[in-house]
Amino acid sequence: MAQYELLLPKMGESVAEATIIKWTKQPGDLIQLDDTILEIATDKVDSEVPSPVAGKLVKQLFAADDVVQVGAVIAIIEIEGAAESTPVVETKQEVVPAPVATPVVENIPGITQLPATKTEENNPQDFKNSDRFYSPLVKNIAAQENITVAELDQIKGSGAEGRLTKDDLLNYIQSKNGGAPIQTTPVVTQASTPVEVSKPVVPTAKPVTSVSGGDEIIEMDRMRKLIAEHMVMSKHTSPHVTSFVEADVTNMVMWRDKVKKAFEQRENEKITFTPIFIEAVSRAIKDFPMINVTVNGTQIIKKKDINIGMAAALPSGNLIVPVIKNADQLNLVGLTKAVNDLASRARNSKLKPDETQGGTFTLTNVGSFGNVMGTPIINQPQVAILAVGAIKKKPAVLETEFGDVIAIRHMMFLSLSYDHRVVDGALGGSFVRRVADYLENWDINREIS
Repeated sequence: MAQYELLLPKMGESVAEATIIKWTKQPGDLIQLDDTILEIATDKVDSEVPSPVAGKLVKQLFAADDVVQVGAVIAIIEIEGAAESTPVVETKQEVVPAPVATPVVENIPGITQLPATKTEENNPQDFKNSDRFYSPLVKNIAAQENITVAELDQIKGSGAEGRLTKDDLLNYIQSKNGGAPIQTTPVVTQASTPVEVSKPVVPTAKPVTSVSGGDEIIEMDRMRKLIAEHMVMSKHTSPHVTSFVEADVTNMVMWRDKVKKAFEQRENEKITFTPIFIEAVSRAIKDFPMINVTVNGTQIIKKKDINIGMAAALPSGNLIVPVIKNADQLNLVGLTKAVNDLASRARNSKLKPDETQGGTFTLTNVGSFGNVMGTPIINQPQVAILAVGAIKKKPAVLETEFGDVIAIRHMMFLSLSYDHRVVDGALGGSFVRRVADYLENWDINREIS
């Protein structure tokens, strides 16, 4: 009998570690090819790890809630045949820290994404003298917050064998700052002219929640905690402004009603309004490219690609935002297939971590819940998000060559929330109006393409 070393698979370019949620197979269990062995979670998605071989699970090398590095050996499987040469990857690798000059921490609530200005002499990050293992994510946060290795070694960890996790470090930073939330205001660098520094935020006491005997206390799951942190961080980061436009989408509705049966027969896909909305958004972004940016301190980064995230509701009640990459390069058929595929795999927890990253603009359909409009929160580090409301039949005034008439039309509201640091009312209002124009001027005779 041979032993096969199961490695934690690579889950995306920017994913370095994952947390084990639970083992679905226990030592001694027989495993078939592609059987799910365990469930894991990253900061983006939950996913399953299938077995690439058939055999018997001999040993689990990590427990539930452990944080594991990509490429680490997580289990031993006994298989038939001669011993195979499988790569052995140490679970505790020495990771060379990134140059301190430009550490970047992505999507960590409360951590400002700014290049560090401290030199290595002022902020020593020499991990060679430490016997403790630190993940790349923890090292980056420590560099960002100017925390030395000696200080890290004193922090009590809650991970396996006392390992310091991201949450441990963030909680330590919060308590170090007097219990106040970690601020996301840009770092003020030295300048030749006086710079006015904002006054420190005075910590406020948390509201006291009273609980009566009949109340039910529900602990947030992991994803809800991440969503909560991300939403609070977004509100602290961006001054939100929302602009509204009402659009007459009668031609769009009539066109979809006319082609949906033929579309499904030809493409074996159901066409919804979502790909139509995404097409209109992509076209409007090309007209107003400064809506497709991110902010890094005092820098505005103009994105080359148009990657549209679409908020999808999960059966658990949580939300996830899969991303359609290069949406402007897809025709309506391609967008429909991409939307349906991502939505289906999102509901079944089959998304890959890379499929929820890299978005430059987000669309959320509040109309699917019967809402006519909303004021969505920006999905950082983007600067704008569009909410589309329910399509309602309403009486509307139409201008004709014979005078104004009242007719029954299909109407909907578009709500654009944007970051007022870089998007002014003129740009935000013009952009959402252009999206509405593309929807209103839909060609009712358009061919399926």
